[in-house]
Amino acid sequence: MPAAPPPGRRAVLAVLTGVALGAADCSGRTAPAGHPRRGAPTQGAPSHSGSPSPSPGLPHTTPWRPTSAEVQPAAKLRAVQLVEAIGAWSAGHGGAAAARARVAALGLPTALVDQAGPLLPAADAAALQVVDAQYGGILSRSASVLVVCRQWTRRGGTVSAGGTTVDVRLSRSGAGSGSGWTVDALHPADPGPAARSLAPDVRTVLSDDRITLPPAAVADLRSGQVHTSVAGAMLALARTYRLEVSVVRSGHPLDVFGTSRPSDHPRGRAFDVWRIDGHAVVDPATSRGLIERFMRDAAAAGSYNVGGPVLLSGGGPGQFFSDATHHDHVHIGFRT
Repeated sequence: MPAAPPPGRRAVLAVLTGVALGAADCSGRTAPAGHPRRGAPTQGAPSHSGSPSPSPGLPHTTPWRPTSAEVQPAAKLRAVQLVEAIGAWSAGHGGAAAARARVAALGLPTALVDQAGPLLPAADAAALQVVDAQYGGILSRSASVLVVCRQWTRRGGTVSAGGTTVDVRLSRSGAGSGSGWTVDALHPADPGPAARSLAPDVRTVLSDDRITLPPAAVADLRSGQVHTSVAGAMLALARTYRLEVSVVRSGHPLDVFGTSRPSDHPRGRAFDVWRIDGHAVVDPATSRGLIERFMRDAAAAGSYNVGGPVLLSGGGPGQFFSDATHHDHVHIGFRT
């Protein structure tokens, strides 16, 4: 789902019914936790946030909870609760043993703590804020939930800002409304080291106040492994919209979920947007017209593969798609 970049101007990111395979590029194996994003958390997210601040000196955070508008709210809730339990603790409760106790209290396998990676750094105390949780894929009995979060850690008298994105894999037991979700695996983002030089469009994206990026996405761009087509489209869309990105390259499944078809995300050829002009894609109150215009403008910016909660007509063959996986975000993919 790496060390904090210097502060900047921009804010950081920032059930139980039918299912569908995530078409296009939200996927199966997991892509290579991210460097902290600059600034403060985005305000106004629909009941989307992290765990209570456990120690003086750390920011106050609130639990993220899904709304009834979600396709499978129970799956998202299960994934988020696990990430919140592992990634936040009060003084004297750090380390793997204490994290296992918190995970056990959720009724989940304690071995998941061994897969937490950057979600469980060495620190006296930590606070975690989930910015968004989106589907990497949703099927009738399995799911990928991408939990995008910021994290603050305290060591001695120093508080550091960080964060990551975790691809949480779940499976569903039983059938009907009484069935539950359990977590099978965690795949934290691994964006890699920062590149020595970046393309001009990438540098511009990183400083554009109209594009809000979460920590792992910042690290993806800094790694030099994101195609300039992605940066160019972000800048083109930012001339009309304020966009809040959830996922770029790391913290996303490697394959389209439930298939062996490679996703464009881990190859640095796609990005997902969860909020447009301050309106969450998943929120039924968000104008369908706004989402439709944004999707068409994404296609005009060069995307061959635009997915979202609205199925649009026109475009090239397969250029627009919609399914349950993309009920909560807009996917924008590129061939190069």
